[in-house]
Amino acid sequence: MNNIFDTLSAAGKDRNNVALCIIVQTRGSTPRSTGAKMLVFPDGSIEGTIGGGELEKSVIEQALKVLKNGKSSLFRHDLLHQHNMCCGGSVDVYIEPVMKKKRLYIFGAGHTGHALARLAVHLDFEIFVIDDRKDYLDQIQVEGVNKMHLHYAQALTVLPFDEQTFITIMTYSHPHDRDILAYCLGQKYAYLGMIGSERKVEMTKKMFEEGKVASREVLNSVDMPMGLSIGAETPEEIAVSILARLIEVKNFSMKEK
Repeated sequence: MNNIFDTLSAAGKDRNNVALCIIVQTRGSTPRSTGAKMLVFPDGSIEGTIGGGELEKSVIEQALKVLKNGKSSLFRHDLLHQHNMCCGGSVDVYIEPVMKKKRLYIFGAGHTGHALARLAVHLDFEIFVIDDRKDYLDQIQVEGVNKMHLHYAQALTVLPFDEQTFITIMTYSHPHDRDILAYCLGQKYAYLGMIGSERKVEMTKKMFEEGKVASREVLNSVDMPMGLSIGAETPEEIAVSILARLIEVKNFSMKEK
């Protein structure tokens, strides 16, 4: 069997969620001792073992629930009374979800995009800033921020989208913003927002409805103007308001699971 931590590392690189199950305490006779580990993947497959039988079956079920709610938990198992295992002892199993990072796409490396990247790097996001202006991207010297010097249309064809993707649109061009928005509406995402004034937002909604790009109901689900309404004015203040919205969406969506 491969080293279980090698598998855990590979799962992270492949952006797969996995639950790490560790026996942290035993009492009496048990099939495995303290420190035994097992990985449980979202499809119920495993690597490693914490003892087999009904104990392992129950731990797998608990691990799948932990993957859904994203919260680490400690479970005690009485082998005889809970699982009819003749060992007769008990084990405490700690289960920790190792979740793939959420992607944050920042379309636009201007002042607000730069500020958002600088703040968001402190949270659990894999950050990508996309812009066709190399000089603006070069000004972002933040460790952990991926910079993509591509035209927006080209970037959209290579970026992956899923239910863990957070999309913020704030380029230097209203037409670019609308093109990106139109494309992203057809993708999977956790959050989609576009910066702009109330007038820009209303014009965008009208243009999209008339062009049959999206319905008013779908457009109303997009966060635009983007961010919490806190009277933000400076790029840093606007970035804070956007980041607060991202945190709100991220945390409340996790609770709903």
